[in-house]
Order: sequence, then structure tokens, then C-alpha cells
Amino acid sequence: MPESENQREHDQGHEPGLTRESAAERRRRRAKFLRDLNEAKELRDRVQPRRAKVARMRQAMRMRTFRW
Repeated sequence: MPESENQREHDQGHEPGLTRESAAERRRRRAKFLRDLNEAKELRDRVQPRRAKVARMRQAMRMRTFRW
């Protein structure tokens, strides 16, 4: 069985020594993506304040009506 697990990891492109590095790189890319996404949302809110206000009101309504 261990050979099949190693083969599976190799087929998927995972190498035992690079797992930690690729996870760190993934977190770095994800953090950059989220920063860019938040920046884009802030820009959209500044450009379209009325639409942003309506979106905030809808979100508030969803949160008030949500049941835990």
C-alpha cells in the first residue's frame, strides 16, 4: 500500500519535500488575492455610493432575519 500512496502523490504533483513550501506559497497568493478583492470592493463602493448603501442595507436585513 505505501507504494500506491507515493504513486498517487507523485501523480497529483505533490512531492514530500515541497509540501510546506507550496502551502506557504498558496497562503501568500491567497492573501494577495483577498487584499486585491477588498481593494476592488472599496473602490466600487466609492464609485457607486448609492449601490453600496443598498447592499449594506440588504446585508443587514439578511443578518437580522438569519436564525442560528
